[in-house]
Amino acid sequence: MYENLLERFIAYAKVDTRSDDSSYTVPSTHNQVTFALELAKELIRIGLEEVEYNETNGFLTATLPSNTAEAVPVIGFIAHLDTADFNSVNIHPQVHCAYDGGDIVLNEAEQIILSPKEFPRLRNYIGETVITTDGTTLLGADDKAGIASIVTACEQFLAHPERKHGKIRLAFGPDEELGARGAKLFDVDHFAADFAYTIDGGPIGNLTYDNFNAAQAELTIRGTSVHPGSAKDTMVNALLVASQFATALPQEETPERTSGYEGYYFLTSQSGTVDEVKQTYYIRDHDREHFAARKHFFTERVAALNAQFAEPRISLTLFDQYYNMRDIIEQHPVVVDLAVQAYESCGITPVFKPMRGGTDGCIISHKGLPTPNLFSGTENGHGKYEFVTLETMAKSVDVIMAIVEQSAVLSKTFQLEGIFSLTQAVKNRV
Repeated sequence: MYENLLERFIAYAKVDTRSDDSSYTVPSTHNQVTFALELAKELIRIGLEEVEYNETNGFLTATLPSNTAEAVPVIGFIAHLDTADFNSVNIHPQVHCAYDGGDIVLNEAEQIILSPKEFPRLRNYIGETVITTDGTTLLGADDKAGIASIVTACEQFLAHPERKHGKIRLAFGPDEELGARGAKLFDVDHFAADFAYTIDGGPIGNLTYDNFNAAQAELTIRGTSVHPGSAKDTMVNALLVASQFATALPQEETPERTSGYEGYYFLTSQSGTVDEVKQTYYIRDHDREHFAARKHFFTERVAALNAQFAEPRISLTLFDQYYNMRDIIEQHPVVVDLAVQAYESCGITPVFKPMRGGTDGCIISHKGLPTPNLFSGTENGHGKYEFVTLETMAKSVDVIMAIVEQSAVLSKTFQLEGIFSLTQAVKNRV
């Protein structure tokens, strides 16, 4: 076990770095800047070089120089600074050593209990050190666990110069939880890596290079408000029109009724009155053609409902948020191959599942830097039942180091041409 890992993670977790969707700045909250600047001091202290905070995009970057004369790839590791839209004030991580498989009382006064009856995956961690919330906040393991693993891996390389590695680039960025808003400003050219990995991917074994294509639709529904006593043939109730539109979408194609590669329409917010209603929808699909068809269908539903009125009542703003990284990663199979070998060398079976969301990696991949996503160990993210285990974070450190060391024994040209390839075996597992 890495002696600084637990202390490091708890220190990171205690810092409130919640992002704010109502903000128009990047980073969206000043707390993310404060955390990045404190993290920069730590990176300098442990011996990393080129530690830079970019005020324009909110990314903290750093370099661990190569200690081998071989021409090997420059590998990047990326994690996000912000936490999700849930209470993050006064986070008090609770450490439960040698978990016995029973209920974990998070908050005795409020009777908030993390139970394997409700969360059966807890039983996967019997005997491990489980780190939880106190039942009043999120934990922030998404993605403080990823940050802690990356920093710890670099600390290990610095402490053991006999372990050969190429140049490693690190990046810690803002506002991933806001539709990867921060990653859209990521400077790939300045980062100057050949490929990278985000450490932001749930339970041990997760290896993701297949995520949603994502769009957001914003509707403004204009009603006509008159006194109900004289409303006949005059009133148009925007609230009812909004309801009509929502029910005109496929009712089986919502987040709570889909899984795997099934796409969906998701009404995420609604506010208004008889006079005007605003709705926001997410449109998601893994397949690019199906994604386009969903957007077309959505637009058609708007037009069909507008046709029922003498003049259009619904205005639509529709825009893409991010795309499936698989389109890029499949052009660079060695990036996945290397991760597969690293997992297996650490005794971990890779688990290939489609991500029903997005990461910074999907944005960065489409900027030209192939960036699949590796596990961080986080379970039940974005809420009071979030937890991670010390052992899983340690395995994440192992994997990061294995990827780096395996790449150091192959020439840069050999790897980047993809001659060394396990891709077919990978595809067979999906």
